[in-house]
Amino acid sequence: MSTVASFDIRHTRFLDPQGQSTQPLPQFASDPAVLVALYRAMVLTRLFDTKAIALQRTGKLGTFASSLGQEAVGIGVASAMRSEDVLLPSYRDHGAQLLRGVSMVESLLYWSGDERGSDFAVPRHDFPNCVPIATQACHAAGAAYAMKLRREPCVAVCILGDGSTSKGDFYEALNFAGVWTLPLVLVINNNQWAISMPRSIQTGAQTLAQKAIAAGIEGLQVDGNDVVAVRQIAQEALDKARGGGGATLIEAICYRLGDHTTADDATRYRDAEVVARQWALEPILRLRNHLLLRGAWDKDREEGLNRECTGLVNQAVETYLATPVPPPQAMFDHLYAALPAALSQQRDAALHFHASARGSHG
Repeated sequence: MSTVASFDIRHTRFLDPQGQSTQPLPQFASDPAVLVALYRAMVLTRLFDTKAIALQRTGKLGTFASSLGQEAVGIGVASAMRSEDVLLPSYRDHGAQLLRGVSMVESLLYWSGDERGSDFAVPRHDFPNCVPIATQACHAAGAAYAMKLRREPCVAVCILGDGSTSKGDFYEALNFAGVWTLPLVLVINNNQWAISMPRSIQTGAQTLAQKAIAAGIEGLQVDGNDVVAVRQIAQEALDKARGGGGATLIEAICYRLGDHTTADDATRYRDAEVVARQWALEPILRLRNHLLLRGAWDKDREEGLNRECTGLVNQAVETYLATPVPPPQAMFDHLYAALPAALSQQRDAALHFHASARGSHG
């Protein structure tokens, strides 16, 4: 008997939970201003996240998926991308979207059920939020294939959750990426929970990154609470894809500190002590500790940043709340190029009902 192939999975971390460097930092991290920008993006994401949950709890927003404790994944990945790259997000990636240029108003409109929230003014070619699990992985493979056919120096970047790696769409996309050497980067936000299902019973694989092996592409693991590590590994994968080296699967290890969505109550299935311990590992605290150690941050800057970001979030909320609601027929406007007869009848009925309701109220 002989061994015909062997593999290993590399794990990368630059900052430990106390903010100390565990190895020489990548070149971009030598500039404190770059790290402060990453820190600001994560803080803004968390404040926006907190406000969105408050809006949902008061009936001013629909169901919302928090990214609490996972900010480094989206911010690290998006900060490594170029504007011409294409992001295919899940429903938890507003941090990456905000950094890419999606406005907070657009994000709030989306979560209120308003289709105008997916009509991004800035990253016009980025895909909208994907709620069905893992389907965006196939979309990403298709987008990457189009980029390759057109010989465009672009990369498709797909972010998806750990639960997505149990879906057939995920494996199909991996296989397609390996066979066709696609310019694709797939990032698994392994926050340890697929709603109420823990990672321990999600899969028998030792790592999620090793699921790349069968597809013939590279699989890597990164500390998802370390934004420096996420950005560096994402940058390496993007550069490889852009240079014709094919796809990469990145597993970012983090923890979902909040509920799955505002429709969930995680206290029903999680140990409070375990969650409490995870707070010591979270990404914003880690980068803040590092900046403090380098003398690049202090209490005054922290307070100023919180005032600035809070003001931006509040301004966006005011604009969102003042935005006129779309007319009832808008729910039919983005379904088909030509609306089928059955839906046309429903559209007419909705318009008639709306007009009658308005008339009865004077």
